[in-house]
Amino acid sequence: MYKVIYNKRISSNSFEMMVEAPLVVEKCIPGQFVIVMAKEDSERIPLTIYDYDKKKGTLTLIYQMIGASTEELTTMEGEIFAVVGPLGNGNEICANPEEFKGKRICYVAGGVGIAPVYPQVKYLHDLGFDIDVIYGSRNVELLLIRDKIEKVVHKIRYATDDGSFGTKGFVTDILEKYINDYDIVVAIGPVIMMKNVVGVTKKYGVKTIVSMNPLMVDGSGMCGACRCEIEGKPKFACIDGPEFDGFQVDFELALKRMNIYKEEEQEKWEMMKKRLGGEVHE
Repeated sequence: MYKVIYNKRISSNSFEMMVEAPLVVEKCIPGQFVIVMAKEDSERIPLTIYDYDKKKGTLTLIYQMIGASTEELTTMEGEIFAVVGPLGNGNEICANPEEFKGKRICYVAGGVGIAPVYPQVKYLHDLGFDIDVIYGSRNVELLLIRDKIEKVVHKIRYATDDGSFGTKGFVTDILEKYINDYDIVVAIGPVIMMKNVVGVTKKYGVKTIVSMNPLMVDGSGMCGACRCEIEGKPKFACIDGPEFDGFQVDFELALKRMNIYKEEEQEKWEMMKKRLGGEVHE
C-alpha cells in the first residue's frame, strides 16, 4: 500500500495526487510513467510522472477523470494499493542533454499533456536550456499548472478552442507560425493533436518526438495491449517508448486501437453509476 498525501481536483475533470513512493522516484527520469491501482481488484492505470521529490520520496501525478477506473481513483484517500515504476524510457533530450546543447527546442502540449511536459522542461531549465512551450486546451479553465510551467519556460504561447485565453484556435496554428524558430519539437497530448503536429513539422523537416499513450495493461510488454506501429514494425509503448520519432508513427492505427474497448468501458461506467446511485462525476 502507498500513502496518499493528497488527492484533489484541479479542474472540472482533472485531479492531482501526491503519494509516498521513494523507491519509484529514486531512479525516475522525466518522460517515464507509473502504473497505479486504486484497490487490489482495480484496473491498472498508466500515468506519466508529473513531479517528484527524491529527498522526500514523494511522487505527484495528474490524471483526468474519463471513465470508471479514474472515477474510482478520485475517491481514494489515505492510501492506494499499488504504484509500479518507473516504467518506460526517459525523454531522449533529458537523458542525453549534451547532445542537444544549442538546439532550439519547443514542446507542444495538449490538455493534460502539460503534466508530462512540465518535468521535462523543468529538468532542462535547471541544466540551462531555454525551452519554449505551446500549450492548448478547449478553454481557459482547462489550462492546468500555468503558474508552475511559466516559471521554467523561456517563452510560452497559449491556444484555446474558444478563444477564452491566448490565441483562438489550435496549437498547430501557433506552431506553423513559428516553426522556423525551432530545430526540435516534442509533442505530448491527445493522439489526434500529435498527429496534426507531425503534419506541420514534417512539411518543414523539423525533428519531432511524440509520447504515445495507447491502451496499456501490465506495463512490461507481456500483454501486447500497447502495440504501436513504428516505421511499419510493431513496438510496445511500455518498453520501447513511450516516446517515438513522430515521422515514423502510424497514427491512423493508433486512433483505431484507442476505441477497441469503448463498449466495455461504457458498460462498466453504467454499472458504477448504478452501484453509486447515480452519484458519479460526469
